[in-house]
Amino acid sequence: MKKKVIVGMSGGVDSAVSAYLLIQEGYEVEGLFMRNWDAYANHDFLGNPSIENSICPQEEDYNDAKKTCEMLNIPLHRVDFVKEYWDHVFTYFLEELKKGRTPNPDLLCNKYIKFDVFKKEAIKLGADYIATGHYARTKENHLFRGIDQNKDQSYFLAQISKEQLENVLFPVGNLTKEEVRKIAEEQRINVAKKKDSTGICFIGERNFQEFIRNYLKPNPGNIIDVETNKIIGTHTGLMNYTIGQRRNVGIAGYEKRHYVCGKSVKKNELYVAFGSDAKYLYSDSCYLENINFISEKRPEHCTAKFRYRGEDYEVFLEYLKDGRIKVNYPEKVKAVTPGQFCVFYDQEECLGSGTIESVYKNNEKLWYLSD
Repeated sequence: MKKKVIVGMSGGVDSAVSAYLLIQEGYEVEGLFMRNWDAYANHDFLGNPSIENSICPQEEDYNDAKKTCEMLNIPLHRVDFVKEYWDHVFTYFLEELKKGRTPNPDLLCNKYIKFDVFKKEAIKLGADYIATGHYARTKENHLFRGIDQNKDQSYFLAQISKEQLENVLFPVGNLTKEEVRKIAEEQRINVAKKKDSTGICFIGERNFQEFIRNYLKPNPGNIIDVETNKIIGTHTGLMNYTIGQRRNVGIAGYEKRHYVCGKSVKKNELYVAFGSDAKYLYSDSCYLENINFISEKRPEHCTAKFRYRGEDYEVFLEYLKDGRIKVNYPEKVKAVTPGQFCVFYDQEECLGSGTIESVYKNNEKLWYLSD
């Protein structure tokens, strides 16, 4: 009997080619589209219905996925995980923003949605395996980078467990994006030239400040020059800025290069430094919380990424009694940001990750984020 695979169909080219490749390999393939966001069911910070005025792109994605499945002659199921997404991903996203941090909800979306409730739904449909269009690879429940280093998505999978990797297939993990596009064009798949999705997981690309204003009350405050301690402008709310940001900071009349170098949630102040040397952004260690290991390895020495598409840095790990990890990096790193994830690697293998809690230089805590 053929093994049955349920493919997470996103409406994009990667999941479409994944389904096609699995059919060619002889699997019984079915698609499953997840609806995880409802722009009309949520409320703003005053409890009023959401004031979003843009159409959620998920309906367009569903129509694309449906057409793809029709072309491939496979069934497409549809399931709503709106509540689960709100409870486990978006609420976390908002709470992190309230703390002045810079969250990355995509990792939790994978942990709680794509490789948890989605997988459970697929099992109900009789799946032997699930598959997604991630650029990553697995071997014996270990996670590895995708072949295409420019598209590798192992970073986004670094909060899932080894158990969640069981019976998971990544059909495009051994291909480059160019090869995936070529297959789609050769097979005349409808989404062969569709642009990759960007923005918040399942919500899409939007004007961030306008979108967040639906859920968090704007709280303007002073922008402070870190060198002179003088007020140089007004910010629109600390949640709208991240460490290292250079554009749209909101200080008119200053032609000299500048960047965000700190926040104070207690004072509601945003700190800005001038110059191109970014001297306030460099650190040599950080502390991690919410630790997750996929591998059994617990290295003292490995490499790490501090953000997606960031380069790999040599790091040394100290395992603390309270469950946190101190990460030391002899080569100072710029803009290691609280709320982001530090992901560990042993060459090609992705070992796991943790949330960046606080950042230090010369054993002194940097005031990227002060209470």
